[in-house]
Amino acid sequence: MKKLIEYLKNCWKIEDLRQRILITILFVAIYRFGSFVVLPGINPALLEKLQSQTAGGLMSLLDMFSGGAFSHASIFALGIMPYISASIVMQLLAVAVPYFQKMQREGESGRKKIMWYTRVLTVAILLFQAPSYLLNLKMQAQGALASGITWGSFMITGTIILAAGSMFILWLGERITDKGIGNGISMIIMIGIIARLPQAFFQEVSSRFTAISGGGLVMFIVELIILYVVVCLAILLVQGVRKVPVQYAKRLVGNKQYGGARQYIPLKLFAANVMPIIFAQALMFIPLAVVQYSSDQTGWVVRNLLDHRSLLYNIVFAILIIAFTYFYTAITLNPTQMAEDMKRNNGFIPGVKPGKDTAEYIDTVMSRITLPGSLFIAFIAVMPSFASLLNVQEGFAQFFGGTSLLILVGVVIDTLTQIESHLMMRHYDGLLNSGRIRSTRQGGIQAY
Repeated sequence: MKKLIEYLKNCWKIEDLRQRILITILFVAIYRFGSFVVLPGINPALLEKLQSQTAGGLMSLLDMFSGGAFSHASIFALGIMPYISASIVMQLLAVAVPYFQKMQREGESGRKKIMWYTRVLTVAILLFQAPSYLLNLKMQAQGALASGITWGSFMITGTIILAAGSMFILWLGERITDKGIGNGISMIIMIGIIARLPQAFFQEVSSRFTAISGGGLVMFIVELIILYVVVCLAILLVQGVRKVPVQYAKRLVGNKQYGGARQYIPLKLFAANVMPIIFAQALMFIPLAVVQYSSDQTGWVVRNLLDHRSLLYNIVFAILIIAFTYFYTAITLNPTQMAEDMKRNNGFIPGVKPGKDTAEYIDTVMSRITLPGSLFIAFIAVMPSFASLLNVQEGFAQFFGGTSLLILVGVVIDTLTQIESHLMMRHYDGLLNSGRIRSTRQGGIQAY
């Protein structure tokens, strides 16, 4: 505690760092305030059915990422997720489409063009998602619309307001990145997730101490221990496990030495970051969409795929994560390009011929070290389901793993990294005795 207080004092002493922290707090406060501003014409007292709908399943996940704005029919109800979806699409296009590949290699000018396309795609997604949200709002809160306003006219104004709200959140995120601390988009996602933590925590405490079979204090302590272990595993994953198996690490070296140290090829145990969970989760929502248009809801397979606590659901989910980990690693890491760069810089792998043989060797190594990384992330992803089986409240179980935990840990580490860099430049001690925190931008997960 003493070291933490000293750390905060050092942060306050640096004027530039102090201003950045205050600006970040200000923009985050604006975002949280906007999350409680209800769409004009909607009575917030008549949204019980919508809030009940978002208590579990897919809607609960969407509500979590929006910080509760989704269930409150807020002007920020769609949150930052449309931009995230557009960013993922552009990232895939930059790998698969030559036009965007060329644009990505153009440096700063290419990055600005890609950002422009991303914003345009975000607006297009918003123009589709906003009416969908309003249609669902109409079904769940028919009487919430003020008298004298028709749903037809409200659909137009509501779509404009929701789209403008999401683009304003994007603007806030960019300002946090430029003027504040940390990655602004990731910070907004983290704030939305962590906003639900106090309520989920107290609900879990209440359930353990009031229910007859809740387990009381002992079971709650066991939960906290398990949560601590999972968080430690997530930190290990986010920090970036860079060590490859010894039999490969001894060979993956260049022939140049700088300061007496050999240069290793920058291979990571887990190079796909959080993207496999996102892709796999999107596919697992398909059965839910199919059931909505089908009368057959009694099949064993359908029932189990709709239950995130079932064995079948978790097995399929884990397999999809492993498959997407290999897929995403394959499209983001190019062994041929790495082999060419090594050859161009007079580097080589001892015992392996330059060129094609080197590319094949790197590809083999990446395939083998990706397996433990994919198993690791699959384990983290299914942890909320195991927590639910232990009668943990669904809201609190979300913090035992999955995308939410990885984003929380990744953003916190990335923010601490930037603060540490400011402190080190002015010769102040950081938060850790072991030295600077390794940035997630270099070795682990940067949320988005």
